[in-house]
Amino acid sequence: MNTRKRPVSLLVLVVMMIALAAFPISAGASHSWGGYHWARTSNPFTLKLGDNVSGLWDGMFVIASNDWSQSNVMDTTIVAGGTSAKSCRPTAGRVEVCNANYRNTGWLGVAQIWITGGTHITQGIVKNNDYYFGNSSYTYNNTAEMQHVICQEIGHTFGLDHQDESGISLNTCMDYYHNTSASDTQSTHPNAHDYQELGIIYAHLDSTTTIGSMPAEIANGDLSEPNAWGKLVSTSANGRESTYMRDFGKGNVVVTFVIWANE
Repeated sequence: MNTRKRPVSLLVLVVMMIALAAFPISAGASHSWGGYHWARTSNPFTLKLGDNVSGLWDGMFVIASNDWSQSNVMDTTIVAGGTSAKSCRPTAGRVEVCNANYRNTGWLGVAQIWITGGTHITQGIVKNNDYYFGNSSYTYNNTAEMQHVICQEIGHTFGLDHQDESGISLNTCMDYYHNTSASDTQSTHPNAHDYQELGIIYAHLDSTTTIGSMPAEIANGDLSEPNAWGKLVSTSANGRESTYMRDFGKGNVVVTFVIWANE
């Protein structure tokens, strides 16, 4: 493993996706998330995933990393974590993956990415909330749903959106299916369309790289609480999904996708 790096709090644009959320898209459609991607000068490239997980998440993290490394354009490698699991602060040029009891926040997981130049990802975090995944009264407290969540949230940090949000299983972790038991292992891994979409997102090369680089400081602050998400712009008919937007000006926006854990 690489030498532990100190967390970086600087950000240009933060885009937060909380759990499994919000804009409808069909299975056959592109599921690039806003054109966001890591800038790099060659393919395949390797993205470091910081290990700040423990317990059952350890094995699930390895599975998710191996799954995403099946892509033809990118590999992921697990390295020593650069933050504490509780704070889960970002480190420039990589993704920090964490689990902790983040309390009764209403969300299962968070994928958060920092963007510069409108589309280039500079750093990211993934947070898995043990408050719900350690609660026996919660329907989706099982290892299959845990694998679904960590796989999907890591996928978001590459610039992938959901393939489908109707609730059916397309047998990809990037759909909106929920696993109700450990034996229900649908939608716990990427599928062929995810790899195809990564190929489309990363088909072009950039003149510079944001992998391992330091982002410029434009906006900073704690964006983990609902009062920091900005304006509510949409809510699903059943009230389970919401989308928020916070505009910092000069093209710097925070978009928060939420699925509420309350049953």
